[in-house]
Amino acid sequence: MEIKHIVLRHLKMDLLKPFTTSVGTEYDKDFILVEVKAKNGLSGWAESVAAIDPFYKEETVKTNWHIMSDFLIPILLKEPITHPDQVSERFSHVRGNFMAKSALEGAIWDLYARENGMPLAKALGGTKDKIEVGVSIGIQSSEKELLDLIEKSLDEGYKRIKVKIQPGWDINILSLIRKHYPDIPLMADANTAYSLDDLELLKSLDEFNLTMIEQPLGFDDIIDHARLQSEIETPICLDESIHSAEDVRKAIQLGSCQVINIKIGRVGGLTESKKIHDLCGSHGIPVWCGGMLESGVGRAHNIAITSLENFVLPGDTAASSNYWAQDIIEPEVVVNNGLITVPDKPGIGYEPDRSKIEDFTLYSKVFRI
Repeated sequence: MEIKHIVLRHLKMDLLKPFTTSVGTEYDKDFILVEVKAKNGLSGWAESVAAIDPFYKEETVKTNWHIMSDFLIPILLKEPITHPDQVSERFSHVRGNFMAKSALEGAIWDLYARENGMPLAKALGGTKDKIEVGVSIGIQSSEKELLDLIEKSLDEGYKRIKVKIQPGWDINILSLIRKHYPDIPLMADANTAYSLDDLELLKSLDEFNLTMIEQPLGFDDIIDHARLQSEIETPICLDESIHSAEDVRKAIQLGSCQVINIKIGRVGGLTESKKIHDLCGSHGIPVWCGGMLESGVGRAHNIAITSLENFVLPGDTAASSNYWAQDIIEPEVVVNNGLITVPDKPGIGYEPDRSKIEDFTLYSKVFRI
């Protein structure tokens, strides 16, 4: 791959409706869109999932812009790249900053797939032509609103329902859902809202036959999660505390979880995502792809990684229309009866719409060799 230049764009898109979790409410989405332009005229695309604030993880849009501009892009432009796996190797001496690394690596993966005339899913080793997806429902202003959203999602065919919980919006809500929908695949996402002081409450979740509870304890913890998993029957899924295959190895060894959520940005890119997928597969640990309110570009990367065989649980990659009045790709991501067709076109399989991208861009910068 002969890179001509790299473009960073800061975009801001309004969500169709607010999305509330235990850590706050999002009304819009600021993110960095990355374009890696090759000398042959092809471009690879990806996005950073870092938020405007450091409430999910410590990275933000501003810190990602700084790290990419001042450190990672100069590393990328220093020497030619023959395969995307080389990107994570070159970035390895830069500590942390997983979302910044992932955004640049993802664009290289897209470019590599386009130059080789293959879908990104195939370039990653994916085997599926369709993937199952679920939907993530935030904390709502009323129980009725929550039930209405669940009903709508089930009518649209989503394969599982994930609801956000927090103290005061947990047992009562799960009980209400099970009263109306006793048999649907249901999981709860706590986003680190609890501690071992809440052990008895967390034990009571077993009665709801949840497919899993996601990250109930600290954002950087695997020790207390091991204690909790030994006390409850509900499978624990780790999210925030997993950044690498090494983290997964330790979590499996400690018995901290029974499921792993892979978010490409959180673990530093597609190469590391594949390593985690393979490690979990060898230990019989199922994985699924989490969502970060991505635009269509990030959503396309999620679809590609989910085509790997050990992604056996429905992920969070809902349709574009679930979040945006208009997305920045053509065509938009569409869900039919809970399934997304994996694109068979080269690269991510969706074409970024430059006019829409321009509409949402606050500022941009070009980096040349």
